Amino acid sequence: MTAADAAEVLAIYQAGLDTGLASFETVAPDWATFDAGRLPRHRWVATGAGDDDRVLGWIAVTPVSTRPVYAGVVEHSVYVAESARGLGVGRLLLDAAIGSTEAAGIWTIQSGVFPENATSLALHAHAGFRTVGTRHRIARRDGQWRDVVLLERRSPLID
Repeated sequence: MTAADAAEVLAIYQAGLDTGLASFETVAPDWATFDAGRLPRHRWVATGAGDDDRVLGWIAVTPVSTRPVYAGVVEHSVYVAESARGLGVGRLLLDAAIGSTEAAGIWTIQSGVFPENATSLALHAHAGFRTVGTRHRIARRDGQWRDVVLLERRSPLID
């Protein structure tokens, strides 16, 4: 993912936010804010094949803490364009992030998913994420308290 992908990445992000199933956020940030908050070595886009180089989805990770003891723990976000859902784009992106984070010595990837987002929960289960638990009424979205399922994938390659 580079700055050249910014418009498409942010459009996919906003479309996901508009569903009400993706995040507590309601408005995608500008590129500078988005870029500053994500680790450069662990963000990817999936594009169409051949001459179709439009962005179909993206994944990016953020550190969960600045404390050195948590240097091997990140949180990720994965978003797929509506037109590309069901084509394996999400799994491809998760595999890329898993590979890059493991190569960098990161031992845990976590994510919070709304319990109503069955597609995301299934995607993560197929990629080896486990449910840690549910954080009940953790925050509000559009004035409503929402639960979040906390998922994590612990690398089998890093002791």
